Amino acid sequence: MSAEYQVQGNLAVITLNNPPVNGLGHATRQAIVQGISRAQEDAAVTAIIITGAGKAFSGGADIKEFNSPKAFAEPSLHTVISVLEEAEKPVIAAIHSVCMGGGLELALGCHYRIASPGAQIALPEVKLGILPGAGGTQRLPRVVGLETALNMIVSGNPVSSEKLAQTALFNQIAEGDLMTAATAFANQVAAVRPLPKVRDIRIDYPNYEAFLQFSRNTVKAMSGPFPAPLACVEAVAAAVSKKFDDGIQFERELFLKLVQTTESKALRHAFFAERAASKLPDVPDDTPVRTIKSVAVVGAGTMGGGIAMNFANAGIPVRILEMKQEALDKGLATIRKNYENTLKKGKLTQEKFEQRVALISGTLDYQEIAQADIVIEAVFEDMSVKQQVFQQLDAVMKPGAILASNTSTLDVDQIAAFTQRPQDVIGTHFFSPANVMKLLEIVRGKLTAKDVLATVMALSKKIRKTGVVSGVCDGFIGNRMIEQYSRQAGYLLEEGCTPEQVDKAVEKLGFAMGPFRMGDLAGNDIGWYIRKRRYVEKPHIIYSKTADLLCEMGRFGQKTGAGWYDYKPGDRKPYPSTVVNEMIVKHSADIGVERRKISDQEITERLIYALVNEAAYILEEGIANRASDVDMVYLTGYGFPLHTGGPMFFADTVGLSNVVRAMEKYAKGRHGEAWKPAPLLAKLAAEGKTFN
Repeated sequence: MSAEYQVQGNLAVITLNNPPVNGLGHATRQAIVQGISRAQEDAAVTAIIITGAGKAFSGGADIKEFNSPKAFAEPSLHTVISVLEEAEKPVIAAIHSVCMGGGLELALGCHYRIASPGAQIALPEVKLGILPGAGGTQRLPRVVGLETALNMIVSGNPVSSEKLAQTALFNQIAEGDLMTAATAFANQVAAVRPLPKVRDIRIDYPNYEAFLQFSRNTVKAMSGPFPAPLACVEAVAAAVSKKFDDGIQFERELFLKLVQTTESKALRHAFFAERAASKLPDVPDDTPVRTIKSVAVVGAGTMGGGIAMNFANAGIPVRILEMKQEALDKGLATIRKNYENTLKKGKLTQEKFEQRVALISGTLDYQEIAQADIVIEAVFEDMSVKQQVFQQLDAVMKPGAILASNTSTLDVDQIAAFTQRPQDVIGTHFFSPANVMKLLEIVRGKLTAKDVLATVMALSKKIRKTGVVSGVCDGFIGNRMIEQYSRQAGYLLEEGCTPEQVDKAVEKLGFAMGPFRMGDLAGNDIGWYIRKRRYVEKPHIIYSKTADLLCEMGRFGQKTGAGWYDYKPGDRKPYPSTVVNEMIVKHSADIGVERRKISDQEITERLIYALVNEAAYILEEGIANRASDVDMVYLTGYGFPLHTGGPMFFADTVGLSNVVRAMEKYAKGRHGEAWKPAPLLAKLAAEGKTFN
């Protein structure tokens, strides 16, 4: 049932009922129009109330119908709003909980609006690279004023109903029961004529041109590669400068143009990819989950401390285990300092600060963490160290506790084999800084129980992470791919680039930072340690020696004040290093490579296509469930530019046959063996298909 129709005394009540957020799908739109017709024909009905069942008035468009013909089928939302506006009996929107997007546009088409306190009001379309397409940009400024409307539409962020109480958006903020208040209000206005329409309100804003020009400049500076925020300003400008119907037409044209942009397609792809990542074909939604009321973390270093903060932020108590008092004290002090900084910036109240700090405690004794529901190991990335920890955990942890490893590359199945309970072992690979980065790679061992997987997926949501499931392989999804990217970055140095040239090329595309700045931030010694292991385990893989030479100079990055770049005390800004650039040029000469000028296009293609090709192997092997999961890993964990939709979506946009053609060209250069297209990539390119 998409909407229910009831007559209560002299009032018709239409209740939207399309869980979870009463999305305005085709059936719901039809039911609203039918309900209004029935109420008009019933002589006993004097007014109509529209409200939403469950936990929302309406969250807007039905995402299940996105990209399908139903989304635009008649009655469209425009038609529904016209039907409400032209109704001959007053229509009152009774708003609670969530009123967003098309839901707010629907409410703006009603004659009156009454809301309960705390309802979240928003037009969030800009976050999908579009703008409100059913009159939102034209009607909202008429009721809340030009400035408030512009801020809401350009940011897409929700505002609570009581903050808008003094505006013409609401005729009343309900005290007590919403429907009781709406019924009383409906009876008050039942006989009032003419019926008020938002479209008839004039926007009064003296000197609006200057304000709009200022807004254009500000938004242009902030929106980067995304076209939607600026289009929102133009649409709102039309609400002031054009007649209502012309403004609606202008909004529609902008909407249809934005829907076709790569940037909007990329944002919509990311939106759906995030939802898809939590779905696993063989783990049904109703899989029972284990209760997680307490967490233990082994290791109080940067990673362990960051992991602990995630749980404290979600109100879950955490105990951190260390071997030495000094290390424990240092770790707890760092956590406290992090929270103090957030408090100073005004992003945390004193009360929240105290609550969070109080939820984190430390211990030197394994027995004191034995009753935790989940324990996450965050110790040094070395299998023998992991072995000691997991054998200890296996001995002390209560039955049913989940044993998780924060390993970034090691074999989770081997770690699970150190215990008598491999079904309870899982990988939870947090990204640094763990209290900031959104990605959580959830590594599923071959014996990991389904309820353990379902529990950790649910837990990732609770701590506001994007959980992506990976199978077991060296480096999982993200680090296995980044290795190919780093190898290409090293080859580019040998062939003619400097670190700053490579970094600038990808940063111009929108990356948060290039490979060499990223290395300096993470610590170049980490990669060195992994390469030393690779030289023994996989001697056939060729790396540029430049990174080893850098580490031999003791230049491990920001932590040592010198890496690929030079750093000044207390300054994280990278300064090009003459010493490093001379070392690179000398190395090229030593290996007999004549340096050449390399274009930005070659740099970005080689780095990104190396990621894409490795991901194609990962998909074929079943390590990742879907291409969009790979995109999610890169968007939320590696600073891949959001407006490109991730590496796989980027490759789809370029065209896979063009990607393969470029790879064939690079295969003729040095290290051509790295450019053999993965069978899946070659197959999709030949068939004219895409990853997503």
